[in-house]
Amino acid sequence: MRSSPYDDWSTRHSVQATAQRTVALVNALTGGEPDPDSLAELLRRHGETGPVEITAEDVTAMRAAALALHEVFAAEQVDLAAGVLNRLLRRGTGALRLSSHEGRTPWHPHLDSDDEAPWGEWFLASSCLALTVLLWDRQRPPGGVCAATGCAGVYLTQGSGPPRRYCSRRCATRERVAAHRRSRRP
Repeated sequence: MRSSPYDDWSTRHSVQATAQRTVALVNALTGGEPDPDSLAELLRRHGETGPVEITAEDVTAMRAAALALHEVFAAEQVDLAAGVLNRLLRRGTGALRLSSHEGRTPWHPHLDSDDEAPWGEWFLASSCLALTVLLWDRQRPPGGVCAATGCAGVYLTQGSGPPRRYCSRRCATRERVAAHRRSRRP
């Protein structure tokens, strides 16, 4: 049974949790060569229950989904992000349906073909659903791509305050130190 943005939590929290899982998977799948076991562990850390059996073919399909989802984060304007999401929704998801996983969970929406859809399809569909809800709710792109030199990690934009530019404190600190060193050169 694959989880959806609406399993086990309030709607807002579970959309956020699914979006955070999306970020973690996009970064893992586009930043290196993860093996099936490491992806299964990442999914478990992000709340996936039951047996998580990932094959090399699943990794390939999930990487293709991650590369497509990376485009959503790279879109700097809401209209561009919405356009990418609309294209992904048309191309890579099924019809909206409700599932309770045969009564094991509360009713919630799914965009994949069935409750046992392949991992790549499930990843793309559940991620599109969560990112669509975030864009709809906030009326801005759901995230961005790290501005640090040499980093292509993605992140979620959350709350108010200054716009986020880096995927992690580590990247922000590295860029700040590099700028400081450049400013002190004669």
